[in-house]
Amino acid sequence: MRRVVCSGSFDPVTNGHIDIIGRAARQYDEVVAAVLNNVNKRGLFTVPEKLDLLRACTADLGNVRVAEFDGLLVDFCRENGIDIIIRSLRSVSDFDYELSIAQMNYRLSGVETMFMTANPQYSYLSSSLVKEVAQYGGDVSSLVTPNVEQALREKYGTGPAAPRG
Repeated sequence: MRRVVCSGSFDPVTNGHIDIIGRAARQYDEVVAAVLNNVNKRGLFTVPEKLDLLRACTADLGNVRVAEFDGLLVDFCRENGIDIIIRSLRSVSDFDYELSIAQMNYRLSGVETMFMTANPQYSYLSSSLVKEVAQYGGDVSSLVTPNVEQALREKYGTGPAAPRG
């Protein structure tokens, strides 16, 4: 069984994340969407909230499992029989950043990193941008799933989700 991991903070999960997870799910037997529990960073959402949102966003993907991890991703991979990490590249600067991490992960554990280019419609998308737009009451309905949009509105107190047509 070919098992891969797509990891991140998912604060919040965006349509770009879901696109990568879904594309990986078509290529591999099992995809583990792993939420980093980084005790040094305070996110907008708690880890349990991120797990719930991610589970709802991937519910229609039968071979995706959502999990939490802390520490080194390669240790999580070893513990879960995962030998491939999937990373998304939006730009050349992403590649520069991700390459050194991929090389270190391989050196530490032999775990490979496979890069998947972002869908052009999501190449600008980041969780940080989504949070900034949502914080000021902007329309994020095309950037996140309805459950994430609602969760953002609740966090920022910007009212009910706009109707989708």
